[in-house]
Amino acid sequence: MKVDTMRVIDHYVGVPLCFLLKQLFKVWEFIFRPKPKQPENVLFIELSEMGSAILADPAMRWLKDQGKNLHFVIFQKNAASLKLLKTIPEERIFTIRPDSLFTLAFDSLRFLVWCRQRKIDTTIDLELFSRFTALLSRMSGAVNRTGYDGVHEEGLYRGNFLTHPVMYNPHHHISLNFMALVQACTGDKGQPYQRKLLNQDDIKLARADVDEELKQSVLKKLAELKTDFSTEQYRVMLVNPNASDLLPQRRWMRDRYASVIRQVLDDYQDILVVITGAPAEKAGAEELNQMVDHQRCVNSAGVFTFAELVPLYSVSYVMLSNDSGPPHFASVTELKTFVIFGPETPRLYGALGNSTPIYAGLACSPCVSAGNHRKTTCFDNQCLKAISVDDVLATMKPVLDGQVITRQRA
Repeated sequence: MKVDTMRVIDHYVGVPLCFLLKQLFKVWEFIFRPKPKQPENVLFIELSEMGSAILADPAMRWLKDQGKNLHFVIFQKNAASLKLLKTIPEERIFTIRPDSLFTLAFDSLRFLVWCRQRKIDTTIDLELFSRFTALLSRMSGAVNRTGYDGVHEEGLYRGNFLTHPVMYNPHHHISLNFMALVQACTGDKGQPYQRKLLNQDDIKLARADVDEELKQSVLKKLAELKTDFSTEQYRVMLVNPNASDLLPQRRWMRDRYASVIRQVLDDYQDILVVITGAPAEKAGAEELNQMVDHQRCVNSAGVFTFAELVPLYSVSYVMLSNDSGPPHFASVTELKTFVIFGPETPRLYGALGNSTPIYAGLACSPCVSAGNHRKTTCFDNQCLKAISVDDVLATMKPVLDGQVITRQRA
């Protein structure tokens, strides 16, 4: 299903369903009072964002260190992101297919059975005010339900099903918000304000192991793309000009990418530019490749599997990307990334790795938030047009010159 279709269903079907189930569960729990239980089998719910699975990993590992059994439910197309760090065993991951209303409904029913088979007693809803995930959480059978609560904000109704509500803080990075959720689930019920000091420096992201066999496969594929390739001769610069259909306004202009690439290739004779992307993005990547028209620029869209991304990042020197999944995937390695932000802000969604945001910070930025379900009516993304080719080149130059730059914050 299209993203906008899912948003409409979530609102017009989700709100009345949440209201109806709230009344039914009131009666049910008046007759059959649930027995209190300490969290043991914990289910994380995050369906639609691959990058969020990485941003939530420090919080998940914190809870795992408390001796809890972790589980996860996610859309099938996004499940690969959980394999990068392998914090949650594959057999404890449930996937839902959002291809159609039928598959969505069928898999949701299977999910309710799976939760009871796994004896899920605690849910942690990582989604920002989704009614669908609120319904999944409430019907899972869990007696402890943690998620974001609007507190005194109007709108965003999703049933008030939470036993451990947490106030979403739009002034903190999302990784801190995730940490607040997991710490709340082990505390007292009914208190939305987490009166704890959470420091961004305490959020540590694990590093992924590099499979040597997959690394050799990556090197072989790079040699097929550029016949004289070797890591001794070339530094690999990855370029990701893509962004998901969830928010296409995040895409910096293709002609500007082409200008940056041409200038980098002129200035640095040892740079090999590798344009990346999924198989469905191959045509767009090839269009960019043709615009550059240089022997040291190759199109790898659809060439590398998801499992080969970590090995690819491990042999690369730098990445330039839109605000999308790849910088978050790269953050589990030491790869230096430069990420172009527009309708979202790096203060909330910046990658946790060795990453530098490139952000104009216009008066209207960010125009998407938890409150509007990341939906914007702006189709003239001046927030990205304000970022020039020279801005990007100047920001990347120290690293391309070989200088070591530590992680930066916006």
